[in-house]
Amino acid sequence: MQNRYAGDIGDFGKFGLLRYLSRTGLRIGVNWYLTPDETHNGDGSHTAYLRKEPYRACDGELFEALGKIVNPPGRRTVASLKEAGILNAVYYDKVLDFRCAPDRAEKRRKWHADALDCLADAEIVFLDPDNGLMVPSAAKTARANKYAELSEIADYCRRPRKTSVIWYQHKARRGDEFYRDQFRDILKMEEFRGMRGMGLKFSPVSQRYYFLLIQPEHREILSLVDNFLDTPWKTCFSPFPAG
Repeated sequence: MQNRYAGDIGDFGKFGLLRYLSRTGLRIGVNWYLTPDETHNGDGSHTAYLRKEPYRACDGELFEALGKIVNPPGRRTVASLKEAGILNAVYYDKVLDFRCAPDRAEKRRKWHADALDCLADAEIVFLDPDNGLMVPSAAKTARANKYAELSEIADYCRRPRKTSVIWYQHKARRGDEFYRDQFRDILKMEEFRGMRGMGLKFSPVSQRYYFLLIQPEHREILSLVDNFLDTPWKTCFSPFPAG
């Protein structure tokens, strides 16, 4: 996540999902995986949805709140999203910045430990890295802060307080089958034994996925997601893999 993305179509989708899941009564934590704003591209400019009334039908309150953050300009920060009160959650907003970090591994280890402490009481943790899961080409580079490590996801899942995890996955230049197979492989790992898996595809503008690792104690999440997909949100989200 970068501050310049605040209020874009991605935020509309992720907050729409999390607001619906808050009906479980489970405590929600958000780790922004916040990184410094970049300026070399136009990412974060996808706010035209706020001029399209059909989106309002999904969640009118959220639609209005994000509109006030995007317009007028200058309020697009994760702090504004928190202050808007659109989700009852605990937020971890420490920036993971590798630009002047001689020991990136140690900096990341400390950053992750602080995140675990901050979100210690959360029962659903949402992870929002720019790009999704770590890829070999980015590991141990300055770009690694834009990805979540699978070991970090596992740390949330195996702590004494039962925690279900959702993470954002950007759809890069790969077909659906790559992400389908990757998620199926994750579900077979020892770290996630006994957990249920569910995927959602968000299709407006640029396609993206949300993957859920659900603790057995939180099975109500499964039925809530089914209900979610039977609301106006079905114009944006679909089960992944389909069927």
